[in-house]
Parts: sequence; C-alpha cells; structure tokens
Amino acid sequence: MRNRTSLSQVVGRKVMWDQRKSQQGKGDMWAPCPFHQEKSASFHVDDRKGFYYCFGCHAKGDAISFIRETENVGFMEAVEILAGEAGMQMPAKDPQAKEKADRRTQLAEVMEAAVRFYRMQLGTGAAQEARAYLDRRKLGPAARDTFEIGFAPPGWQSLFDHLTGQGIAPELIMAAGLARESQKGGKPYDVFRHRIMFPIRDGRGRAIAFGGRAMDPDDKAKYLNSPETELFDKGRNLYNLAPAREASGKGAPLIVAEGYMDVIALSEGGFPAAVAPLGTAVTEAQLQTLWRVSDEPVIALDGDAAGIRAAYRVIDLALPLLEAGRSLRFAIMPPGKDPDDIIRGEGPEAIRRILDEAVPTVSLLWRRETEGRSFDTPERKAALDKSLRETVKRIPDETLRYHYGEEIKHLRWELFRPAGQGGQRKRGAWKTGWKGANAPAVPSAETKNSLLVTGQDRADQLIREVVILAALISTPEVLPDFEGQVEEMPCLDPTHAAMRDALLRIRPANGAEAREAVAAAIGAEALETALSAPHLAIVPCLRRPGDAEFAALTIGEELAKVTARFGRHAAETEAVEDLEAHGDEVLTWRLRQASEEFARAQRAVREDDIEYDLGDNGARIDRGERNAFAALMDTIRFDKGRK
Repeated sequence: MRNRTSLSQVVGRKVMWDQRKSQQGKGDMWAPCPFHQEKSASFHVDDRKGFYYCFGCHAKGDAISFIRETENVGFMEAVEILAGEAGMQMPAKDPQAKEKADRRTQLAEVMEAAVRFYRMQLGTGAAQEARAYLDRRKLGPAARDTFEIGFAPPGWQSLFDHLTGQGIAPELIMAAGLARESQKGGKPYDVFRHRIMFPIRDGRGRAIAFGGRAMDPDDKAKYLNSPETELFDKGRNLYNLAPAREASGKGAPLIVAEGYMDVIALSEGGFPAAVAPLGTAVTEAQLQTLWRVSDEPVIALDGDAAGIRAAYRVIDLALPLLEAGRSLRFAIMPPGKDPDDIIRGEGPEAIRRILDEAVPTVSLLWRRETEGRSFDTPERKAALDKSLRETVKRIPDETLRYHYGEEIKHLRWELFRPAGQGGQRKRGAWKTGWKGANAPAVPSAETKNSLLVTGQDRADQLIREVVILAALISTPEVLPDFEGQVEEMPCLDPTHAAMRDALLRIRPANGAEAREAVAAAIGAEALETALSAPHLAIVPCLRRPGDAEFAALTIGEELAKVTARFGRHAAETEAVEDLEAHGDEVLTWRLRQASEEFARAQRAVREDDIEYDLGDNGARIDRGERNAFAALMDTIRFDKGRK
C-alpha cells in the first residue's frame, strides 16, 4: 500500500504547495505546515522516501501518520482510507467476512447513487418550496454542497425507478433502506417522499443512511431516518462524525447537538466539530465514540424541561463510564431556543459564551438532586445524602469517585451552612461586606502562598511535598516502591502536583533523566527554585544522591506523615458536617473520632523522634519526660533524707 500511495498526493489535499520552492519532478515538495499556523513553507515532503517533516513544529511521519493526525482517526482506519484510495482490498479474516465486506461495499455504492439523485432533484422545479425553506434557514449553496443536502420528490417510486434504471437490483435498494415492499402486491415504493434530505455518513465517510425533513406540515413525522440496515445502526453512529473528528483533532471543541440543522448551523457559525445523535437519545456506544474523538465533549441541549431531562439521562448513562481525563460538560441553551436559533438571531459569539459557561457533570448532578426541593428536616437531608452516595458509587474510578465526593461535600456545605457565618461563601472564598476605600488591600499571589501566611499545617505539608519530590528526583530508582502512595499524595501546590505527575509519567531511570522530565513539565527555572529551598539543605538523603536505602527511608517517613495529616483533616471535615446535620449522640461520636485521628496524626509526626514506655494503665508515656520526672523525684527524696 505504501508503494502504491503517493505521499505528496495525500498531503496535497490539505496544503497549498509552494511552487517556487518545490521541485515536483524530484518529489521534493514544500508547503506551510498543516499542523501549526505559519506563513512560510517549512513543511517538507520527500515523495521518494515517503516521509514528511516540519522544520517549525517538528511533526514527522509517513502517509499513515499524516492521515491519523489530520483526520483524527486510529491506525486501522487510516490504513483502510489509504487502501481505498490505492484501489486495494483490505484482507478479509475469513470467507464469510469477505462476503460480508463485499455486500456492505455494494450497499454503500447504492447509497452514493441515492445521494447523487437527491442532490440533483434539489435543483428541479418540484423542489422550489424546499429551496425557499433552506434560504429562510440561511443555508446557501455553499452549505448545501458541504452537507450534500438534497430533495426527495413527492412521487412513490421516483428513486426506485431511477436506481433500477441504472441496473441496481431491487433487493439491494430495499436492503439499503431506500424502498419498501408494497403491501398491496405492487412494486416497492420509496421510503422518503417530499422531504429535504440529509445524507448520514460513518466515520470513514461512507454514506450509510439518510435523514429527511418533511415539507408537508400534515406529515406524521417531521423528521424521518433510514431504518436500520446492514450499514446503519442508529445507536452507534453520529451525524457529521468524520468532519467533526478532523476538526476536533485541530483543537475545536466537540459539541453534541440535537439535530441536523443544529449541527449545520454550528458548523457554518465557526464550530465545525459538531455532531448529533440520529433520532434517539445518546447511547453508550455513541458516548464511547465521542470519547475516542475528545476527552471532554460538550452536550448542547435545549433549556426547556425536555432538554434538561435529556441531560439527566445522559448523566445516568455516563456515570459508570467516567474515568480520570474522560468526562462531559453540559451547555444549556436558553429556554425555547436551539443553537440554530441563537446563531441566526444573536451570532456565533452568543454560542461561544454559552459554551464557555458549560457546567461539569457534577454540577448538573447536584442540580438534579436539589432543584425545587426543601431540606428543612434531618430526614430530608439524610435522604439527599443517601441518594448522592448511591449515585457517586456508580463511578468505577476510585480517584474520580473521591473527587466527586469532595465536590459534593463543598456544595452540601454551601446549601446547609448556618446563617450569619461571615457572609456568602463562594467557591472557596468569603464574600464579606467590605466596600470602598475602607476595603483591605487585595493580597498578592506571593503573599497568599507564603509559608508565613498559609499557617503551620499548610507550611508543614508544602515542606514535606518538596522533600519527597526532591528525594525522588535525586534517587528515582526507589519510585516503583512508592508509586501508589506518590500517585495518591495530595499536593497543595500545583507545581508540586506537576512535578509528581511528570515523575509518574516518565518513570526516570536516573537523576539526570528525572531532572529533565520535571524541567520539561514545570520549566527549568521553577525546578531550580524548588530544589534550592533552604529547608532541603538539611535533608541527609539529598546529600547522598543514589543511596536508594537512605532515600527510601526518608520518602517512607515523609509519606507516612503526609498521610497522617491528610487523614486528620478528613476526619475533622466529616465531624464539622455532622455538626451541621445532627444534634444527638452522632455528633459526640464523630468528634471523638476526629480527636483520635488528630492524636494518631500527631503521634505519627513525632514517632520518629520520641521513645515511649507503656504505663500500668496502658497509656503511652514519653520516656524522656518520665525519666526527667523520676530524676526530679530522686532529688526531692535525697534532699528530704538529708534534712
């Protein structure tokens, strides 16, 4: 396939060659790079070797990688695309698979013939009303060509007669979902009649179905999709998938709209990565397809009751499928308006504002559980807690489930906090009554993040984070022994989190490789600042880089202290929540638990420096204090004896 494929022809569909710099006879071609914005021709294609390279962004590869990157497809899909262009048949796994592939190819050819027929009909006198409708919806000739919009004439056998006249077997026409058997013994009749036609293509660009918009206002179905066939599974396909996948690969947000017209309006308005389900609610298979295109698709739904209910159904479907780095956001349109209405009435900027305000899944989940409900009794509060716990349990990813729980705790605090606690708390900040010239100066970022202001607990945590990370950088050989604990280590400083993630991602083999990986993540200057902190100068293992045993001892002790302090904080937070929600013995029990957690944390922090004796009553006694007390008592007895 590589031998039969001309890389310059594959690339030439995406770029404009620089004719002054290129030498076509030698297969030496130059153009502006399709992977980054530039005006100069720094993208080089060597047709003889079959490789490309950009001297600006350093992108490189062959025809397969070019298709994968520009069209946002997987390896096998790229191979199939290139094989089709080269006129080569993909190898079939077995005779039955080959027969099935041949059958699907035949049906796809029938569908392409139907696309051409419907597009031709849009220019006839019978389609005058359809053209007027498209004009009112601001769909000019360019948009009609891009989306291959056509028209199905009112006759009962217009398409059937046309296709059979071209020698296509009636059985194939019906198998493609374009015609049905007559119940009265006559010849088959067209499925689509007197409708504006929207071709539906799969991820490889093959026509697999149609959607038709009725021109007759009395028609029972305003929109009608093809029936399911060997080519078409409405629960697995999405309208406009292939163009949207390519646009998403170039950075456009992936938007899931409700219908064809919304997708077309979004694409024409500057949002080309738009898709729509095909007459059904979003399915699990469609969600998986969306996540293969983008880590965080935006579900754009109408703001009426039906649209909100649809969003809630998507949440229920998505929760068991969520994982770190794979989620959804929801953009709710104003009531009574869809994306097409907003773009035509207010312009693309209005849609951009709505997309910028899209809410995460957890926010819409909270809205569903609390909107329009009263929580003025302990029973109602308990019912809310139970419902939320059961819902969050459906998330299989443990880390993600934890963060959902933390976010819901925050939202719950906002809902149930006692009145008069210093103003309105807004996402972690207190909104107080200070105004005008009397308002205190806003502290700088440096001041807010200083160890002096952050308090002892935060200062200790930040220092321990740096010690752990510095030890891992100097002796990365011990990372596999602590990988799970390091991954779960809460980092107060985002820079520390980036350092931790870089080490876990690269898994460096030596200190030089570790420094290089972390510097690439946070910058060389930030790394040197972190490692030059004064408190690191007294850490023994950092003065002996490469001593795995010494480094492991240091990291193990510091991780234990971080975990203990984190456990104490979690226990105190839960106790405060119980204080707000309960007024009986539950409060006493939780506060006692928090106190014990605090004591354990304190012991964990000091246990490496203090030795204990066990008293007669089972209590732990500081050996140093006990010895000092015993010495004091001996002195008193000695003085008394002398007297």
